[in-house]
Amino acid sequence: MAKGVCADFDEKAYMDGTMTPVFFGSAINNFGVRELLDGVKNLAPSPRAQKTETRMIEPLEPKVSAFIFKIQANMDPKHRDRIAFARICSGKFKKGMKLKHSRSGKMITIHSPQLFLAQEREMAEEAFAGDIIGIPNHGNLRIGDSLTEGEDLKFSDIPSFAPEILQRARPEDPMKAKHLGEALTQLAEEGAARVFKTNLDSGWVVGVVGPLQFDVLKDRIRTEYNCPVRFEETELYTARWVSCDDDRKLKGFLDNNRTITALDHDQDPVFLARNAWHLQDVQDKYPDIEFMATK
Repeated sequence: MAKGVCADFDEKAYMDGTMTPVFFGSAINNFGVRELLDGVKNLAPSPRAQKTETRMIEPLEPKVSAFIFKIQANMDPKHRDRIAFARICSGKFKKGMKLKHSRSGKMITIHSPQLFLAQEREMAEEAFAGDIIGIPNHGNLRIGDSLTEGEDLKFSDIPSFAPEILQRARPEDPMKAKHLGEALTQLAEEGAARVFKTNLDSGWVVGVVGPLQFDVLKDRIRTEYNCPVRFEETELYTARWVSCDDDRKLKGFLDNNRTITALDHDQDPVFLARNAWHLQDVQDKYPDIEFMATK
C-alpha cells in the first residue's frame, strides 16, 4: 500500500526540502528501528549555512558559533538540572572554551558540555558544525541566544508564536503561589507554553496551542515541582506582543490598559484580547502600536 500511494524517493527533492522520507516500523516490537537509524546515517544532509540577521554562517568557518534551540528542565530529577541545547554552526568547539553570550555581551566558560544519546550522556571534549551539545543552564541561556568567539550575531528564524488557548493557572495550595510562578517561568523558558503575568492582579495566564498541553503541564508541575495546579477557563481569546518605536506612546498604552496587559517570562509586554472584535478595536484606537502574533 505504501509503495502504491507514496511517490518514489527523490534525493534531490529531499535535499531541497520538498520531500520527506517516511519509515514504517514499531519501536516497542523492535521492527524497523535499524532501518530508521541507517536512513538517518545515510540520508541526513551535511551541515548547512545558517542565517543570521547580518550574514550567513558557513559550517567550515574557523571560529565557533552556535545557537540555543531548546531548554529542558529536570532531565535529572535528583539534581533539578536545566540543560540548554546548542547547535554548533561553525568552527571546532572544545570543552572549557570561553564564548560570548550575544544577548548579554558577557563571556561565559563552557565547563561541562555534554553529548546525549537516549538516556545516556557523556562529556563532550569537542564538537563540530552540525553537532548538538548540552550546556548546564542556571537561567542565563534562553531559546534563540547566540554563542560566538566574539562576533555579535543573532540567528534568525527562531520565532515564538502567540498561543491559541489561554487559561488561568492557580495552585491547589495558596501558600505555593511562588513555587508555581517559578515552575511556570522555567517551563516557559523551555518553550513548552507561553506564560503571562497579568498587570492587574499578578495572576498567571498560560497559553498553549492544543488543550492536551494543559494535561502535560499539570502533570509536570505536580511531579517535578511538587506543586499541584489547576487550570481554569478564561474569557481571553488570544495574546499579542506589543511594541512601539516611541517609548512614551508604548508606556501610555500600557498605563491606560493595565487590566488587559501582562508581561511574558522575558518581561516583554503583551496585550490580552477577549475576542476578535476587541483585538481589532484596540488596534484601531492605537495605530502607532504594533501588535505581533509572532515574537
